[in-house]
Amino acid sequence: MLDAMSTDQLRTFIAAADEGSFSAAGRKLRRAQSVVSQTLANLELQVGFTLFDRSGRYPKLTEAGRALLADARVVISSMDAFKAKARTLEEGLEPELAVAVDVMYPIAALTEAVRAFHEAFPAMPLHLYVEALGAVMQPVLDGRCRIGIAGQVPEVPADCASEYLLSVHMVTVAAPSHPLAKQAGTVTRADAANHMQLVLTDRSTLTEGRTFGVLASQTWRLADLGAKHAFLRAGLGWGNMPLPMVEEDLSRGTLIRIELEPYSVTGAWLSMYAIHRKDAPPGPAGRWFMEKLKQR
Repeated sequence: MLDAMSTDQLRTFIAAADEGSFSAAGRKLRRAQSVVSQTLANLELQVGFTLFDRSGRYPKLTEAGRALLADARVVISSMDAFKAKARTLEEGLEPELAVAVDVMYPIAALTEAVRAFHEAFPAMPLHLYVEALGAVMQPVLDGRCRIGIAGQVPEVPADCASEYLLSVHMVTVAAPSHPLAKQAGTVTRADAANHMQLVLTDRSTLTEGRTFGVLASQTWRLADLGAKHAFLRAGLGWGNMPLPMVEEDLSRGTLIRIELEPYSVTGAWLSMYAIHRKDAPPGPAGRWFMEKLKQR
């Protein structure tokens, strides 16, 4: 009887567990509660034991049900990925490619990848959107971009897949005239917190209320990394920057590297990932572009 088990039954099982009731699962799946109940009853008959305890007001997973739920998710996720990949192969080469890129991604590497892309796919339009934080993920989730190149995202949504590309060295800097730049040795977090910190702000609501590497109580929030760079050189505060963007400033002395007590991303390698929706994986051109970014 197990051989007759269907993915529809597993989807119904997952929906009932996630929604907390058969009626809510029916609304999510757009089918009657009676259909959900019958589908789950048939599934329980096939596996040979009950998956839900129906003695209370709302059904609760049995111990055996909880044990199977994770496996059911893996099966459905694999099937969705299989169907999405098959659909991509059937469609062939994409008519265009839209990519959202984190501002922290090294611009020289991005420029080289774009140049190589135009040589490999001269007739394909490439749309690039440079964003920060959760604003990189938003256009991927709503379907405006096929790929997101993200670094500062606390977690990847369950309906998305991620693939590691490279890491970017983050350093803390300030202008030579800034008080922190004049301190010898390691700067304590308490000292840094007493000075204005320049940080990037999120144009989306995905990371609203979350902070990344913020120490100071006083901050100026900027939506553009170029503006943050200019403000740092003007001595208007201190902040964390990708090393490739400030290497020339450090060599010229227009910015000074500050050694802070370790915290958050300070002095760390910020990992960059290619993210896409599981139901809309990149096609041949998108995969090619991801591999080119990974090589850099």
